[in-house]
Amino acid sequence: MTRLMVLGLLMQYGPMSGYELQQAMQSAQTDTWAGVFPASIYHALKKMDKEGLVELDAVEKTGNRSKAIYSVTPAGKDEFHTLILQSFQQSSVAFPTELYTALTFFDANTVSLECISSALQDQKKKIIEMYENMKAGQSIKEKMIDIPEHVSLIFENIYEQCEMQLRFIGKMEKMLSRLKDKKKMEEK
Repeated sequence: MTRLMVLGLLMQYGPMSGYELQQAMQSAQTDTWAGVFPASIYHALKKMDKEGLVELDAVEKTGNRSKAIYSVTPAGKDEFHTLILQSFQQSSVAFPTELYTALTFFDANTVSLECISSALQDQKKKIIEMYENMKAGQSIKEKMIDIPEHVSLIFENIYEQCEMQLRFIGKMEKMLSRLKDKKKMEEK
């Protein structure tokens, strides 16, 4: 995904330095929705440069600092085309596999219900925080630019996935509550 992100940004905005790519990725919160961490782009640029997908366009000096400006090569454009088609073709459904595995082996006698409830609360807080951060990011973007429909679809899908996972956690919390009640009744 990092390769697609770097090539895409260079194709969309033209030649850029690693720092400029990193800034663009941070402002778009790519670590949250694309799993692409801004720090990974320097490694990707070096690797893609060796592969002939990007090339050093210029080296700009500012005081004691110099920054390498990269652009996409024709081979990089071909790679971008291949990667974008692969991404559209791949299944985009991602299951919460760790949670499903934990539920598979769930036993009220193995781990305390209180510990599980606390862990679910932690997960719930993280999802709500991500949801709110994405909403804030969208709001900032809307004030700066007219958001294209395809980008609005990304935001919409992120929110729907967060909401779906929060509903699932709510169902698990209800199940735990019933189990706690049942356990109390059995203790009497």
